[in-house]
Formats: sequence, structure tokens, C-alpha cells
Amino acid sequence: MTQRRLIKNGTIVSMDPTLGDLARGDVLVEDDRIEALAPDLGPVDAEIIDASGCIVMPGLIDTHRHTWQAFLRGIAADWTLGQYMTGLHLGLSAFFTAEDTYAGNFAGAVEALDSGITTLLDWSHNVNTPEQSDAAVHALADSGIRAVFAHGGGADMYQVPSDVPHDRDVRRVRGEHFSAGDGLLTMAMALRGPQFATVDVTESDVALARELDLPITLHAGDGEWGRSGPIRRLAERGLLGPDTTYVHCNTLGDDELRLIADSGGTVSIAPDIEMQMGHGWPATGRLLAAGIRPGLSIDTCVSNGGHLWGTMRVALATQRALDNSEPGASDRPEVSLGSRDVLSFATLDGARVLGLGHKVGSLTPGKQADILLVRADTVALAPLNNPVGQLVYAAHPGLVDTILVAGEVVKHHGVLIGDRAKRACRLATEHRDALFDRAARSERLTDARTGGGWQPAPLTAAN
Repeated sequence: MTQRRLIKNGTIVSMDPTLGDLARGDVLVEDDRIEALAPDLGPVDAEIIDASGCIVMPGLIDTHRHTWQAFLRGIAADWTLGQYMTGLHLGLSAFFTAEDTYAGNFAGAVEALDSGITTLLDWSHNVNTPEQSDAAVHALADSGIRAVFAHGGGADMYQVPSDVPHDRDVRRVRGEHFSAGDGLLTMAMALRGPQFATVDVTESDVALARELDLPITLHAGDGEWGRSGPIRRLAERGLLGPDTTYVHCNTLGDDELRLIADSGGTVSIAPDIEMQMGHGWPATGRLLAAGIRPGLSIDTCVSNGGHLWGTMRVALATQRALDNSEPGASDRPEVSLGSRDVLSFATLDGARVLGLGHKVGSLTPGKQADILLVRADTVALAPLNNPVGQLVYAAHPGLVDTILVAGEVVKHHGVLIGDRAKRACRLATEHRDALFDRAARSERLTDARTGGGWQPAPLTAAN
């Protein structure tokens, strides 16, 4: 039986360049798709969702998140990138069980969903066993979010520089969980790339991804490791392509950005983490100059918050600051980066980066109905003088009133449907406690603790 929902009387920010914005309008959803959008769709036989006082917009898209780390949130607030590598990725990660992986992925996906992120790429680089891979996928499915599960293998692949090939269990995961390939969950491969693995291993990993017909996502240009010319080395082997997303890109040369653009590759940036952990200045402006429109990324919640509203502000403010530091900046006729650009990074461009531009990212009839209602009749946003600018500069997760994913209402009147939120908090706390207990009883991480005082010895680019 067909299910129809009419989202009525909202301020529409469609992010579709041909449809634009509407001061007042309706969106008709039929089953999992957007059927129509207009100023007034008239009487329709459908369940009414009253959007009066709300901005109606596409769901946000996170193009790179290490979701498994969710219940370790905050521990690395004062860590460098090198400390993150030793304390977490080469430290606590070894003590994760499959149940921990499920808890982290479930808590992280629910957190993202609650904030208005309807699609995320789970850059899952702590699946040391088949059971952990299965747990990560099941958690994403149970959360109700749309996700790309990017299989990244386990910690034993990150002994820099690694000569360990990508875990071949990726074949089983592909066949068992993603043979249909067109549900809420799809798959990619998260590769280490030539910064963290040898070029020979990288070539082998890329060949495997392409054999399995899986998109590739890899880190490049983050911190000192990124100054080693990773994109040049990929280009020398003929490994660049439109199926690859490059994460960060801060310390890549301008020539490397042009190589990415010429190959049709895409980019994901994480400005919060990049500045906090020493990756380098966000490459936003340099990417745009090379003809690349990036998607946005949370990266890891061990340091920063898990919502894209703040990330949009950081991306915009940082690039404006860089632009304004140049001589004569005050005489420019207009800004080089606008609010709509950054909102597009978090929606339409993010969808394109994930290869989902035909499905999500805008309120375009025919696309999947991933939709947010953001309360605008509040002291934070009223009155609406510039809806896009106010979304970017003033919105926050607490204003997200209603969320649809593929036409299903997963949040309404500010509350997630079902017991998702309560279950996520319970699992996160229980598994955090058990993980730190196991680590404290080990010989390697006897100093690991919560409370903000743990400072691991850093891994450096030289060792």
C-alpha cells in the first residue's frame, strides 16, 4: 500500500539549483521518494506534517567518520595527531571486541542521525575480525541512518609504513551484506594509501577495490605524512580515478590538487579536526581554485562534536579568515565563499562525493526523501531574514524537529522515534567502562584513563 506524507507550509531550502528556495511551500513524499515540491500542492490525500515555523531542507551528509570511536568521545580533546595514532588507533583499538564495535557504531550513527545527518560514510578502520565487520554493518542498519560502510581493515594494517595488504575479508563482507547494492546501506573500501602503506601495497589494494567494483576513500595530505607527495606517487602508477575520494588534502601541493581534479576524484574535508590535530589549514579555498567542491566530514568524535552545523561554521570562518588575511581583502566587492556554498558542501556536494548524488542531497522530485524540518520560530532563528545564512551560522542539533530517511519518520517533535537514543547512551557507557577496564589490566596501556589527563606518547612522521 502506498504511503503518502505531505510536508506543508514550510520555508523550503531545496538545494536544487533549478528549484531554488520558497518562502512558503509543500513537499509531497510518496513511499521513499519525493513526489512533488511547490508553493501550494493543494488538497492531497496524505498524512500531513505541519512545517509551519520550520525550514524544510535536505538531510545533512557526513562524508568521512570513524564511527566506531563514538563512545571514546572527548578523550583526545588535547591530543596531537601523533598522540591520537598511538593512544587510540594503535592503542585502545586493540582491546575492542565485536560487541564494542557494535556499540560504537550504533551510538555514533544515532548521534549523527539525531543532529540531522541522514547519510554518513563510516570509515571503519578497526575491523580486525570478520565478527567486527559484521557488527559494524549490523549497527548501522539498526540505527536507521543511510550509510556507506567503508571497510578499512584492522590495526595491524597501520604499522607505518605498512606492507600488509588490505584484509581479504572484504570479499566476504561484500558478498554477504551488499550483494543487492541499493538499500540504505552501501559499501566502499577505506584504503591507507601511500602515506601509510607502501606504494606496491597501495596498488594491490586499489586493484582489489576495483575488482570488487567498490568506491575508494583514502587519507591524503594530513599533517607531515601528507607532505610526502602521495598523489604524485599514485599518479605515477596510474592509480588516480573518479572512483576515489581523498580525505583532508591540507598539505598536498597545488599540483596534486590539480591531479585530483583532472582525474575526476572527489575530496572530503574535516576542518575541525584538521586544525585541532595539526593536519594543516583546511584546503577549502585551494580546492575550489582547482575546480573541486568538497564534502564535509566530522572525522572523529574523540576530539570534536559529532554534528555538521558546527563544522559548516568552522569551514566558512576559517576560509574567510585566510582570505581576509591577504592584502587588500577589505576592498573586495564580495566574499569568495558564501553560506550557500558551505550548505551545499554538507548536502548536494556531499552526496556527489559519496556517489549518491542521484539519490540524495537535494529536495528534488524523484530523489529519496531524506528531509529535515529545522525549527525557525525560536529565539535562535526568528525572524527569518536569510534562511541559508541563518542555517549555517545559527542552527544547531537542538533545532532539528523532524527527520525523514527514505520517507520514514525517524525523529518528530525533537525526539528520536523508539528507544534508539536511550539504547545508544546505555551501550556507549557500558562498553566504554568495559574497554578501559581491559586496557588498564594490560601491560601496554596501564595509564589509559578517562577524565582528560591521559597524554599518550606520540607517533611521529619520522619514526
